Amino acid sequence: MPTKPLRIGVLTGGGDCPGINAALRAVTKSLTLKHNAEVIGFLDG
Repeated sequence: MPTKPLRIGVLTGGGDCPGINAALRAVTKSLTLKHNAEVIGFLDG
């Protein structure tokens, strides 16, 4: 029985934070390239 693909949403606190863009990029690249996951975002979430 095939497994469902991994789908992950990443949330942040919404405030300014040094390095948040780099951290989100690293998490997204790792999940998509190494784990074949789909990363989704939440608009105004």
